[in-house]
Amino acid sequence: MNRKPQVMRSFPAAPGEQVSLANMLSGPYNRWAFRNMRRLLPTANVWRGDGPGYAPPVEPVCLDEVEFVDRDGATSTVAENIVDGCTDGLVILHRGKIVTEYYAEGVEPHEPHLLMSVTKSFAGSLAGILVEQGLLTPDERVTDIIPEVKNSAYDRALVHHVLNMTVGIDFDDDYDNPDSDNILLDVASGWRPPREGAPDNLRDYISTMRPAGEHGSTFNYVSTNTDLLGWILERVSGTDFATLLSREIWQPMGAMHDAYITLDRLGAPQTDGGLCVTTRDLARFGQLHLQNGIMNGRRIVPEWWIRDFRDNDDADAWDRGNFAELFPGCHYRSKWFTDLKCERRPFFGIGIHGQMLFVDSVAGVVGARHSSHPVPVDDKYLDDMERAFRAIADTLQ
Repeated sequence: MNRKPQVMRSFPAAPGEQVSLANMLSGPYNRWAFRNMRRLLPTANVWRGDGPGYAPPVEPVCLDEVEFVDRDGATSTVAENIVDGCTDGLVILHRGKIVTEYYAEGVEPHEPHLLMSVTKSFAGSLAGILVEQGLLTPDERVTDIIPEVKNSAYDRALVHHVLNMTVGIDFDDDYDNPDSDNILLDVASGWRPPREGAPDNLRDYISTMRPAGEHGSTFNYVSTNTDLLGWILERVSGTDFATLLSREIWQPMGAMHDAYITLDRLGAPQTDGGLCVTTRDLARFGQLHLQNGIMNGRRIVPEWWIRDFRDNDDADAWDRGNFAELFPGCHYRSKWFTDLKCERRPFFGIGIHGQMLFVDSVAGVVGARHSSHPVPVDDKYLDDMERAFRAIADTLQ
């Protein structure tokens, strides 16, 4: 399944090799697209600042033959998982040192790569920072901050419902249905060609969300919730998301490269999945959380916030939810998953097409992975990614 790039080899590209909005989410076009989103869509830069970036020391460890039992009960290896998943970039940190680093043919380490839903974890940690600063309250009504979403699914919802994906909402996330809410979200974001009668920007789209059920009762993974969170963060801070992320996280943590985030036609950030970062900087963001929110001797993310999303959960809401079968024995809080099956309680962010950030604080391991898997959601592959990272942590601890 590992594919050599066969697109955009000339400019203009030959017929059949041109990447566009119509094909950028499909293989093999996505391998180029995920590293070149700023050439396809409007974006906002996340400045790394003018201070020195931090390059972690390198102490290579061969992890290729590390074995794990996959979702089907078969024995697989880390090397096989890398190939099968169309991995573009992989960085493993152990106690702050790079022990493994891999890039696919044609992929450069300095290139920011699309994170898909791992973006949500960045938004979640930014929310914790603004709560600590007194600008945001998890128990505040969403419509008190964003009155534009009154008469939608977000009526009577609280900020923590948005953070924890427990909004009572009717949402069709079928990637194979061209009329699903997920596809219309892509249209509103500018990720797919415009469609007559469909919202052409994120904020109008968010306001169309339909209510269903009681807020707080069921975990329901809906990406639009995190786009609303981005809107909330911008409203309470008076700052655009890219500048806020640069100021509060990217600069103080010592990122090596600028990041960027895709925007809709009116400048709204796609905080559910549009952030693009290098694999090393993604690992550094994970290391920040492994170190309980401290980097370079500076408190960046509140320790209590990290402790809260790891230790506090609503098991009943999770078990009633739409991810209980995909990730049994996990929970989700403040845009991070935590694996309760493992005694070390690793936590992670995950995105379609094979993006993942894995943090095992007890083992001292961070795993950052970018991929261009041709299928958006492959339950076995997504589960096997976490299994491979857990096996690495077992080996290195």
